[in-house]
Amino acid sequence: MAELLTLEALFTLFMLILLQAVLGFDNLLYIAIESNKVGDPKDAQKVRKYGIAIAVILRIVLLFLIVNLFALLAEPLFGIHFGKFLEGEFTAQALITLVGGGFIIYTAIKEINHLLQVDHIEHSEGGGTRTVMGAIALIVAMNLVFSVDSILSAMAIASVDASNIVNNAGAILGQFAGSVVDCKADLIANPVAGAIGCEPTKTYQVPLMVIAILVSGLGMILLADRVTEFLKKNRMYQVLGLFILFLVGVLLVTEGAHLAHLKIFGFAIDAMSKSSFYLVVGVLVVTDILSNRYQKRLWAQKEAEIRGTSETAGREAVDAFKGKKSSH
Repeated sequence: MAELLTLEALFTLFMLILLQAVLGFDNLLYIAIESNKVGDPKDAQKVRKYGIAIAVILRIVLLFLIVNLFALLAEPLFGIHFGKFLEGEFTAQALITLVGGGFIIYTAIKEINHLLQVDHIEHSEGGGTRTVMGAIALIVAMNLVFSVDSILSAMAIASVDASNIVNNAGAILGQFAGSVVDCKADLIANPVAGAIGCEPTKTYQVPLMVIAILVSGLGMILLADRVTEFLKKNRMYQVLGLFILFLVGVLLVTEGAHLAHLKIFGFAIDAMSKSSFYLVVGVLVVTDILSNRYQKRLWAQKEAEIRGTSETAGREAVDAFKGKKSSH
């Protein structure tokens, strides 16, 4: 317990919580979209709370599985080789990432298509209806897909260098935190029968990662209703949210393809970098905000020209609109 209260551990915990918050934003978008398909607002709220709570519990279970089976996830399961057309070596991690990313892309495209075809704006909550259990199951499943990426990123932050004392047969005689140099110094000071050297390895601060997951889960439960209500009241941002979700799918698909060393016509698929993803999302958000403000200004001008009695009614409406914005 004392190790969790050190300055280094608290800084690591802060970074883990920040990471979970950033990676959890796209998760909130998906939760808002799926919960809206239930129909009844009370059932939708229940879907969000129960879906997130179950997902958090399973994410902690997944954390322990990944930490203990990390090497197995990276082991090749099968390969495909169709000449220069398509080739790759698939692992469990690559398959989960590819399938999850593909499903998110499909969901985003389906919802965007539905928004374009819907006749009445009040009926644009989703392309179909879901039962409470069906919506919860989808939210939990997709949360686990998002979890693989976030847990692997968290493991990189919460890793601690360690060393194993090994004998001539390769068996581990002891383990302690520290570098290989520290291990050798320990061997010289306290010789162990049969020991011949040190083997570097990594351990992970699992308690810190569990705390970060719990904090992020609580944050999602508190913010899920607000995000959903915001999208309902500001429908112009629904398409923006769906395009961000689409980009998340592209990010996961390219990452999965990179993990599988996938090549198409001899060209390797590189993973989309996180910095590129956040840059594109930032440009989309700024563009959408400016576009919506300009559109509202045009609507005010058009309405004034239709209802106005003078030729300058449209210009006066624009001036009034600008004055209203500056007063806020």
